[in-house]
Amino acid sequence: MPNYDFDLITIGGGSGGVRASRFAAQRHGKKVAVIENLRIGGTCVMRGCVPKKLLVYGAHFAHDFEDAEGYGWDTGEISHNWSKLMAAKTGELDRLESIYHRLLREAGVEEMTGTGNVVDAHTVEVAGKTYTAEHILVATGGWPTVPDVPGIEHAITSNEALDLEELPKRIVIVGGGYIAVEFAGIFNALGADVTVIIRADNILRGFDQTMRDALCDEMRKKGIKVMAECQVQSIEKIETGYSLRLDQVDFIETDLVMYATGRAPNTKGIGLEEAGVKLSSNGAIIVDEFSQTSVDSIYAIGDVIDRVQLTPVALAEGMALVRTLYEGKPTSMSYENIASAVFSQPPIGSVGLSEADARVDYDVEIYQSRFRPMKHTLSGRDEHSVMKLIVDKASDRILGAHMMGMDAPEIIQGIAIAVKAGATKADFDATIGIHPTAAEEFVTMREPLRAES
Repeated sequence: MPNYDFDLITIGGGSGGVRASRFAAQRHGKKVAVIENLRIGGTCVMRGCVPKKLLVYGAHFAHDFEDAEGYGWDTGEISHNWSKLMAAKTGELDRLESIYHRLLREAGVEEMTGTGNVVDAHTVEVAGKTYTAEHILVATGGWPTVPDVPGIEHAITSNEALDLEELPKRIVIVGGGYIAVEFAGIFNALGADVTVIIRADNILRGFDQTMRDALCDEMRKKGIKVMAECQVQSIEKIETGYSLRLDQVDFIETDLVMYATGRAPNTKGIGLEEAGVKLSSNGAIIVDEFSQTSVDSIYAIGDVIDRVQLTPVALAEGMALVRTLYEGKPTSMSYENIASAVFSQPPIGSVGLSEADARVDYDVEIYQSRFRPMKHTLSGRDEHSVMKLIVDKASDRILGAHMMGMDAPEIIQGIAIAVKAGATKADFDATIGIHPTAAEEFVTMREPLRAES
C-alpha cells in the first residue's frame, strides 16, 4: 500500500470540510489536513448566514421599538450606531473562528494556510509544497458572481456588505434571491432608502408563489421599492454617488450599489480539470450519490457541487462521506424535504414542494391562512402572516408547508419533522394546537382553499 503523507486532505475550511475532517480524525484516527486560503468557518460563519443574521437581529430592533409604543412604552429618541454593530459582529466572528481552530486542533487535524491545488489523484500543492493523501476532499464552497455590466467595478457583493464602514443613505440592490431580500430588509429597517431591481416579475424564484407575493407586498409596505422586469445597463460614478442607467426608466441615483445575482461553485484555478475531475457547465463538481468525483480518490461536498446550497446540507454530506470512507457504510444524502428559511422581514420558512411543483405530479388540495399576528393588534403594525399546506388528495400526505411571518423559520423547523416523517393532513388535524400562537394555524386549517387540480 502506498505511503501517503495523509489519509485525507480537505481543500476548504467551511462547515462541510471541517465536519468531515474532524470526524475522520477524531472518530477514526485518520491523519487529516485542512487547507484554507481565507478564514476557517467558510461562507456561512464568516461571510454568510451567521453575520447576516446578526445584522437581521440588529435591524429588527427598529421595528420592536416602534411596536413597543402600542404596549405603553415610551422609548424616547432612538438612534443607531452602525460602527458599534459592525464591531460587535466582527468580535463574534473572531470568537467563532477561534472555536473552529480549537475543534480542529483538539481533533488532531493539521491546518495549512493557502490555496490548495490538486496536482493529481493523490497529490495537493499548497504554498509551494506538495502533499499526498489516500483521499482528497474538495469543499471550496461558492463565491458571489456579478454580470458583465459597464461600471460593475463600482458595485459590491454580500461579502463587502457585511463589512461596510458606514450605513448608506441610499442603496440599490440588484437581484431578487434570498440574499437580496434579506439585505434589503436590513438596510431598510436601519433607515436606508432601498431599491431592489430584478429581471423577473417577482422576487424569490423557486419559492412558493403565495410566499413570493406576500413578501413582496410586505417589503413594499415597509418602503422598499421593488422594480420588476428591469435590468441595469450601466453604472457610473458621479459626484453624489452612483448613477445607474436602466432599461425601464432613464436613470436612478444611489450612494451604494450591491449585486446579489447568484453564487458560482468555487472551482477555478485549483487544478481540478487537469487532474481529471469532471465539472458541469457552471463549474460545479460532478459527483455520484456518495460524493465521489470522476477520479476515484477525489470527493466533493457542499456548495461546490451545487445541489442544495445550505450549511446543514454540507454538514450532512460531510458525515455521510465519513461513514462511506471510514465506517464501511456507503451512505448517500437524501435531498428530499429539506427545510429552508429566508431571514427577510418578515421571514419565510418552507419545507417540501411548492404548489406549482406539486401540481406537476399530484392532484392536490391547498389549505391557506392569512392573518394579522396577535402582537400587531396593539402595535398597530400593518403586517400579515401567511401559512400554506399542500396536500396530496390520493394519500392525504403533506407535500409542502410554507409560512411567511413572525417566527416562520422556527415554526417550520418543527413542521419539517412531520413532513419528513410522511405526516398526513389527518395527522395535522388530530393535533391539538397551542393557543394563542401563530403555529396553531397549521393544525386548524380545515377547509381547502380550492380543490381544482
